Amino acid sequence: MLTDATADISILLLLGASRRAYEGRKDAETQKWKWSSDYLIGKQLTGKKLGILGMGRIGRAVAKRAKGFDMKIHYHNRNRLKPELEDGAKYHYDINDLFKNSEFLSINCPGSKDTENLINEQTIENFPDGVVIANAARGEIIDDEAMIKAMKSGKVFALGLDVYRGEPSINTKYLELQNLFLLPHLGSATSRTRIAMGNRAIDNLDNFLNNNTEPKDKVN
Repeated sequence: MLTDATADISILLLLGASRRAYEGRKDAETQKWKWSSDYLIGKQLTGKKLGILGMGRIGRAVAKRAKGFDMKIHYHNRNRLKPELEDGAKYHYDINDLFKNSEFLSINCPGSKDTENLINEQTIENFPDGVVIANAARGEIIDDEAMIKAMKSGKVFALGLDVYRGEPSINTKYLELQNLFLLPHLGSATSRTRIAMGNRAIDNLDNFLNNNTEPKDKVN
């Protein structure tokens, strides 16, 4: 039930970061901006290589949406998907090989001890210069200090975040940067999704109280 809403947010993060939406919003509010041929030049998704870190239901939904931009899909997962689920995406067993082939990266893997600080100073070096990264999964997957350094140097062109380490707190050094697109954990924030989440919880309580302790699909 979270799949579509969260996948939508992943695409929004990629677009907001790559097209410099934060800077654009600030300039529009001043009512003093002037158009020019080099004003707020961003990066276009069309035809680019999108790496997806975590090709579960949400990752596959992101891939489906990204194909609307004619993006070339690459992915890393704990296990390679069946061909019908890959739907033409290229699998990378080695995560750094995925990063080398990612002009854009969408993080959609679960948070765990294995994925904590997966994006760190060493792994960031594998990305092409000017990569755009979006994280709609868990804040702990990114080493914040390493990411901030990479954003300042230009190694990372822009970052889109919907999740943070220690929410609702955010590393205040991020707030000094312009190449950042932020959302306050809105992944499931649509009326359809939130109602479905509530109904699923009610169904599970009903199941339990009627002596059927096997829950329906879990909400992760």
